[in-house]
Amino acid sequence: MQIFRMALVRTIFTVSIVIVASLVSFWLPNAISYEIANLQFPQNIIADNGEVYYISNANGDPGTRENKGFISKADAEGKITALHFIQGGQESVTLNSPKEMSIIGPILYVADLDVVRGFDKTTGHSLVTINFSQFHAQSLTGLTADSHGYLYASDADTNTIFRIDPAQNHAITQFFQDAKLSHPHGLAVHPRNGHLVGVGWDDGKVFEIDKKGILHELFVSSFFSGGFHNLDGIDFDQYGTMYLSDLTAGKVWRIRANLKKEAIAEFLLSPSGIGVDRINHLILVPYLYAKGAEINGLERPSNDTPDKKKRTFSDYGLNFPKDKKPNE
Repeated sequence: MQIFRMALVRTIFTVSIVIVASLVSFWLPNAISYEIANLQFPQNIIADNGEVYYISNANGDPGTRENKGFISKADAEGKITALHFIQGGQESVTLNSPKEMSIIGPILYVADLDVVRGFDKTTGHSLVTINFSQFHAQSLTGLTADSHGYLYASDADTNTIFRIDPAQNHAITQFFQDAKLSHPHGLAVHPRNGHLVGVGWDDGKVFEIDKKGILHELFVSSFFSGGFHNLDGIDFDQYGTMYLSDLTAGKVWRIRANLKKEAIAEFLLSPSGIGVDRINHLILVPYLYAKGAEINGLERPSNDTPDKKKRTFSDYGLNFPKDKKPNE
């Protein structure tokens, strides 16, 4: 069992509001850990080939159209190399409330309310604007790409997932629409089976759409069953393990192949659109209202290193009596 609790202590002063977030951390020995500060309402982090990280910043209340959103760029150690790598309102760039991102070749795609924008991932220059006005989409949130080069975008307001074909002049088609999507936010493609997996904001739902276009509800929260609250982000590591961020509950969850779930981080301040660096096996967590982010190491499956001694609670400084050791 991995005990992994991210820490971020931050005090934010405004004219009449004081927000204090105080969290407790228990790190894996020698685990990688980087903190990123000075962000402005970060909504998503993604990795590019394990060398560069891109962070989308709403720079104000998410969902507003003030053309001041921006994309930050960080190096492999989490150091910001360009805070305003792409800036709305400058150099003919329009960027209102950038949410999830995805990379196909040299293009960084960004979901931005009613459009998906494409930028040169090296220079930051604007390349393409994919308009969804004909579909009346106003709240594009999730964005991911599959192995065939298609993009998928979720619209929370209309309970719709769209497919975009960059090879056909970024043609848009409706991929799936159903109220059972529960106002979908984050999207990801399972690295093993290629299925589209997403999270619903309204009732903490996790859903999967298979290659036949059939919807499967993996987790559904209810008054009786409990579970997740407002899920915002989702991603997978290279082993097919799923990670979810619950923004209002302040937790990051790990879901194994057998659908066993465990909170690997809690007491967090608004974890939003998480990402996973599959090359370096790191989890990327932006904190929407704490205006910061963290990059942390993940424990690999035990069968990845078969000779490795299994961790015990004493490895984390928790020396429970043998007859009182909690269940893993």
